[in-house]
Amino acid sequence: MRTPVAMAANILLFQTGWFACVLGAAHGYALEGSLVALAIVAAHIALAARPGREFALVAAAAATGAVADSLLASSGWLRYDAGVLLEGTAPYWIVAMWALFAITLNVSMRALRDRLWLGALLGLVGGPAAYYAGANLGALTLVQLLPALAALAAVWALATPLLLSLALRLERS
Repeated sequence: MRTPVAMAANILLFQTGWFACVLGAAHGYALEGSLVALAIVAAHIALAARPGREFALVAAAAATGAVADSLLASSGWLRYDAGVLLEGTAPYWIVAMWALFAITLNVSMRALRDRLWLGALLGLVGGPAAYYAGANLGALTLVQLLPALAALAAVWALATPLLLSLALRLERS
């Protein structure tokens, strides 16, 4: 059972990393923002009861995000200008954010692991909302707004419950 203090700290650290990545990408500091997020992820893993399992979850989330956001970037519906190493692929700062998202799965989003439908609903709404906010802050461009938001909703409605299921499966193994 996670304490309210641990849950609040997890949410605060996630938000800190999110803003570091988004504002970093928007203002020419994508690498620095990514390093803040990765430092938060590394500290989380180091303090985890089972660091190996937590690392596996973070790696799976980062890989999922790299593939999903690369597909979205190559669609032309959204565009990243900062942190892109290969044209048509996800920038490193967005992959760092997927890793950062993974640290919430066993802490602040723990209760959703047994309510996957609620996780899907959260992804359906929260995923596109986060990207829309990031676009408004200047981190990315939603070139074709409605197709981009629809695709993001689909990606996050699938990825959130899948990653929550993986978190639960890794804990039980």
